[in-house]
Amino acid sequence: MTDSQVPENRGKLARRTVLMASGAAVTAVGVGGALSVNASAEEAAPKTHASAETCYTLTSELVEGPYYIDADKIRRDITEDQEGIPLTLELKVIDADTCKPLRNAAVDIWHCSATGVYSGYESSGNGGGGPAPTGPPPSGTPTGEPPTGGPAGGGGGHQEPTDDDRFLRGTWHTDRHGHVTFKTIFPGWYQGRAVHIHTKVHVDGTWTDEGYEGGHTCHTGQFFFDEKSVLASAEVAPYSANTSTRTTLTEDTIYPQNGHTGGLLYLKYDKRNIAKGVRAHLTMGVAPDETHDSSDTQPSPSASPSAS
Repeated sequence: MTDSQVPENRGKLARRTVLMASGAAVTAVGVGGALSVNASAEEAAPKTHASAETCYTLTSELVEGPYYIDADKIRRDITEDQEGIPLTLELKVIDADTCKPLRNAAVDIWHCSATGVYSGYESSGNGGGGPAPTGPPPSGTPTGEPPTGGPAGGGGGHQEPTDDDRFLRGTWHTDRHGHVTFKTIFPGWYQGRAVHIHTKVHVDGTWTDEGYEGGHTCHTGQFFFDEKSVLASAEVAPYSANTSTRTTLTEDTIYPQNGHTGGLLYLKYDKRNIAKGVRAHLTMGVAPDETHDSSDTQPSPSASPSAS
């Protein structure tokens, strides 16, 4: 299906009877100036051919979280009117067994605003735990144990939407090379979770004028940001107004602590001025014949009950 066959800013997914999963990849391009780069062999490898190691490494399955909505808009630019640091997220989905790209897979992404609020759940406030906080920006690296309290609906438990807003949510199809690109903003944070983006990849369905119908979910996961980039973002408005207790990547109980296999993004941005924008990339290996709808990916035993 070509881009012209799918509405850029409008449209809804038909309700799917089978939950779907996400496998995606993100590719970063440099922004002008001095760059902060999380480099690796993957960046040096040709994008047309994945390494043997990549082919046999499945991207970690993680919990869906309580705020997934199976009726997102069919679009690549999910920003709407949300303020924040521009983020270009370039994803690639491949079959982990064959290294072949998955064409016409439906990729969902969704995440909170700069102040930690999810669309569709604004009445729940910051991460489902009350109003978005304001005041002086957080400073330094949080210390001590991760929070043990938090709002209801943590882990993989789903909550029904409370409003009709759908900012920072969207679905688009991969091209013949398995690539898909989204325009959004750098996510904010809320108590109990490190900065992250949720994702699902759906395969074997059909694209229609109404969106994507049928198929199944082959991957449910999350993307994560390194601590250096998060600290840099915290100095920029409106992130600087978010005084919610921040959880670091090493404290997060959902992130599997296994690097890029677990969803840690490769990032590029001007280290002198992250406000100019961030580009991120990651190649994700999925098992297209399997179903991973988050029911098989519960939080670790040490996970807190805070929202996912």
